[in-house]
Amino acid sequence: MTKFIGYVGTYTKEESKGVYQFTLDTEKKEITDVKLAAELDNPTYVTVSDNNKNLYAVAKEGENGGVTAFSINSGTGELAKLNSQTSAGAPPCHVSVNHHKSNVLTANYHTTKIESYLTNEDGSLNPATSVIEHNGSGPHERQEKPHMHYAGFTPDEKYVIAIDLGSDRVITYTVNNGNLNEAQVFTTKPGSGPRHITFHPIKKFAYVMTELSSEVLVLHYDDKDGKFTEQQYISTIPQDFKETNDGSAIHISSDGQYVYAGNRGHNSIGVFKVDQDSGQLTFIEWTSTEGNWPRDFVLDPSEEFLVATNQKSNTMTLFSRDKFTGKLALIQSGVKVPEPVCMKFLKM
Repeated sequence: MTKFIGYVGTYTKEESKGVYQFTLDTEKKEITDVKLAAELDNPTYVTVSDNNKNLYAVAKEGENGGVTAFSINSGTGELAKLNSQTSAGAPPCHVSVNHHKSNVLTANYHTTKIESYLTNEDGSLNPATSVIEHNGSGPHERQEKPHMHYAGFTPDEKYVIAIDLGSDRVITYTVNNGNLNEAQVFTTKPGSGPRHITFHPIKKFAYVMTELSSEVLVLHYDDKDGKFTEQQYISTIPQDFKETNDGSAIHISSDGQYVYAGNRGHNSIGVFKVDQDSGQLTFIEWTSTEGNWPRDFVLDPSEEFLVATNQKSNTMTLFSRDKFTGKLALIQSGVKVPEPVCMKFLKM
């Protein structure tokens, strides 16, 4: 397989009309055929089911916010809307789905809520089964209240992890048929503003990106009770970088060897090597994203390439990736896509 279909979630404040689709041609080493896949208001985050049959996007519908389900055409990648579940208030900022495509989760930066939805056979959404509001704050000026930035499943799917940038907390919930109950709370350094988490594919390690302090927090994950313990903090930006930087996305290679962390402001992706015994990280290099405000990036299904979005310059950038060193090399920059935020590929 030489061509992979990808999707871009966007803001629709200026030019964008919704969710965009593109093709990565791995033979020609280029991104082509960027086009609108679905009209939707502010679908800033999207996720694709493991069987490639459904895409879920956060969305705004009038004064309501929520999540929209689409079916995916297996041949063309085209999206057809199934339904939406929304409620009063701003739309969520994150959406995820479990392996069996039976449970969809959203996290809402503005309303302090995470929500859990069960799905129907075709992937359409039922009304929320579980809605959890959060309390708390932190010392930073952006931590006046909870800001839920992530809700997703642990690798074994026994637990749901919610990340609160506003109160510096990583919260573990048990999940039973879509119902969530708090099990553990891990508190990060005050003012660090945790944002997203990724898990080591084999070992019991997890990596949290902090937005406010621009660090990766390395955690040990205990799958018996869902508890986290701190192992390391490592900066994602140079010590002498004094301008504004907001940590953005974090992803790990499927062999668990390399962690990649995005920097908005420094406009780079930091590359880190994983120690397979301790889980700790060693810094390797920074790579410029050739644009402004890299909100997200994604490894393609072959993991020989990495694509980044630059939100403020309305572009995507394509890199080749050395699987042995983890390093990135620029191939193509300035690929136009309006107001890009999140990216996902169809699975192989």
